[in-house]
Amino acid sequence: MNPTILSSFVSILLSFSLIAEVAAANQPKGYVCPACGCAADERVFDRPGKCPSCGMALTEKIDSHDQHDSRAGVRVAVLLFDGAEIIDFAGPWEVFGQAGFNVSTVAENSKPITAVFGQKVTPDYTFANCPAADVLLLPGGSQGKAADNPAVVKWVQQSAQNSKYVMSVCTGAFILAKAGLLDGLTATTHAGAIDRLAHVAPKTRVVSDQRYVDNGKIITTAGLSSGIDGALHLVSKLKGKGFAQATAFTLEYQWDPEGKYARAALADRYFPRIDNLDGEVIFAEGDVDHWEAQALISKPDSAVAILDLWGKGVVAATPHSRGPVTLAPASAQDSKKSEIGWNFTDEQGRNWNGNASVDPADEAGKFLLTLKLARR
Repeated sequence: MNPTILSSFVSILLSFSLIAEVAAANQPKGYVCPACGCAADERVFDRPGKCPSCGMALTEKIDSHDQHDSRAGVRVAVLLFDGAEIIDFAGPWEVFGQAGFNVSTVAENSKPITAVFGQKVTPDYTFANCPAADVLLLPGGSQGKAADNPAVVKWVQQSAQNSKYVMSVCTGAFILAKAGLLDGLTATTHAGAIDRLAHVAPKTRVVSDQRYVDNGKIITTAGLSSGIDGALHLVSKLKGKGFAQATAFTLEYQWDPEGKYARAALADRYFPRIDNLDGEVIFAEGDVDHWEAQALISKPDSAVAILDLWGKGVVAATPHSRGPVTLAPASAQDSKKSEIGWNFTDEQGRNWNGNASVDPADEAGKFLLTLKLARR
């Protein structure tokens, strides 16, 4: 193509772009429900207020021009505290940063915080001078103890009033619960903290089978890496699914918005915790309907004692079971192997069969405990 013609063509395109920008700037603002799944999600209102369908506060509509703006005016405030899980805040931070959001950190004071594994992070702001943010990110860590800090809870309560979205990762959900922001909502958290969240937040429907839960303004995610999925979901809400997909590709992350994987829903949730059984897991595999695991046991030091301990554990402490757990010896074809079986009904009325077998290990004085669990 002739260079002169090419130059003219580019100039025309730039002119059209400038005209479009001016026209967009002169367009009246629209307001929408924050995609909570109600009947008014697709409606655009001409003034701010409450959604007539769900009652949530309407937010300013982000048009196609804004969706491709490099910054898009989206400010994210990441809460930090001693003991915070690194991936809980770093994973979403990477997502938001790749999406072009303006990400900063905030803590109770300006001193560096010590995250898990000794990582030091100096916060950008304190509670006293942190600017208003569109998104509040609350990581987990410290066994949820940040929720016991009145200063943290108060800051979250106040900041959430002016933010468009509040997202927790892992046990960050406990901060939301303490702040009263989960009352009447559905939520999730780390697999090991599901039952505890249900106990401390009785007005909340706590679920174990979702990687993240979107209530509109309040989003909770499960443990650790789940925060990346929650952040990509939030990017899709703010800038469109295609933009979120492009962000995931940039991260080389296999994002599956329809994925059903949730660690807390896997079948080993029905195995009891047995404190006096010492050993190391050498194999574990399963899904929501079955589980198989093998451990090298060093204590107790006999097959009979190991099975006795396991049998008493499943009868007395099988989690999420409804009614009694039935224990029965299982047949053993190998005279060197000992095994037992058990069955129970879970909280949803589903029937399960379990089997535990013990074999001598190659290492003297140790045994291989094999556990199998399957839904009938």
